Amino acid sequence: MYRIRLVDASDDDIADTLADLHQSTFFDAAALPQFELGAWWLAYHGAEPIAFAGVVPSTHIRNGGYFSRVGVLQRHWGRGLQRRLMRVIEARGRRVGWDSIVSDTTSNPVSANNFVRAGYRLFEPQAPWAWSHTLYWRKWLR
Repeated sequence: MYRIRLVDASDDDIADTLADLHQSTFFDAAALPQFELGAWWLAYHGAEPIAFAGVVPSTHIRNGGYFSRVGVLQRHWGRGLQRRLMRVIEARGRRVGWDSIVSDTTSNPVSANNFVRAGYRLFEPQAPWAWSHTLYWRKWLR
């Protein structure tokens, strides 16, 4: 059984856990996020943290959130955890009154497919913020 909890990333132990999970899922392919910004969740299998996700206010769109990172330990892939984490981020966005959530993927067809399954659609931002081969995703919350 998995459970997902909103966590306080200003707590040093939580921040260390988020950083460890980030390193275990992204290795050196992505910069460490600023965990003190936004809202962060951990997914647990028993007492073991096995996945994480975060959302911050978007600097790319008006009145929206940026789904800044999600990582699931490989041995827990295929159990719908990324989509469950997407749902908690969307619920948070609705509670704070955002119009939409945006994100991006690069060379990750599994994540791209999860975005499609969760109702996100490709969009072209006015000012792209990543690489030329990045796919941009948006889900309207209203």
